[in-house]
Amino acid sequence: MIDLHCHFLPGVDDGPESMEESLSLAAAAVADGIRFSVITPHVHPERYDNDRSSLQPVFDNFQAALRERNIPLEIRLGGETRLSIESLELLLADEVPVLGELDGYRILLLEFPHHLIPVGSLQFVAKLLSQKVRPLIAHPERNKAVMANPESIYPFVEAGCLLQVTAGSLVGRFGNPARQTAIRLLESEWVELIATDAHNIKDRPPFLSEGRAALVSLCGEKRAQEMVWDRPARILGLH
Repeated sequence: MIDLHCHFLPGVDDGPESMEESLSLAAAAVADGIRFSVITPHVHPERYDNDRSSLQPVFDNFQAALRERNIPLEIRLGGETRLSIESLELLLADEVPVLGELDGYRILLLEFPHHLIPVGSLQFVAKLLSQKVRPLIAHPERNKAVMANPESIYPFVEAGCLLQVTAGSLVGRFGNPARQTAIRLLESEWVELIATDAHNIKDRPPFLSEGRAALVSLCGEKRAQEMVWDRPARILGLH
């Protein structure tokens, strides 16, 4: 399986604090059947002041530690970018790591605030698309506005955004409203892929297999495999 959204770098956001914790997360991901993880620390100006230049050395150290411990996880640096004007400025300066590329567009993991969809979000998305950047919206099923009205995310799908649902949402790790919203989005066929959004071993583990199993029950084996391998692999250029 391929995980396009996880927080494994030590000391850069609300993920692991130490390299040992980071390596434990990577080992747990491998044990769960994940072969390739895109590491997506928060790029959230004024809260987590990360950018490509500051993250690359931390990523390189983590990659070296994986090799030293013989943890067979392939990794790439990405970012989970908060919707903001400051983030757009970083993107235009090529300081935001993207996930990969698909059909001529760079794929950006985009995060809305958890409680709402900000006014002007569609205009922000239009600006990204004009720059040949396609947003992959992170965990819309956990956004309170989307939980209240799942249809509220449809204009973004119609505009050209992709949606990523958290694997844990499908098994109730984020509560029943998030689970029901995730199922509703899947049933509407608006979801491109699932990912772990792992932050720690205890509460936010790097378990993609439980989401895949839920997808098999909900959508069938073929669609489940598309969401944990085929579509992520296309974004990464693996096939």
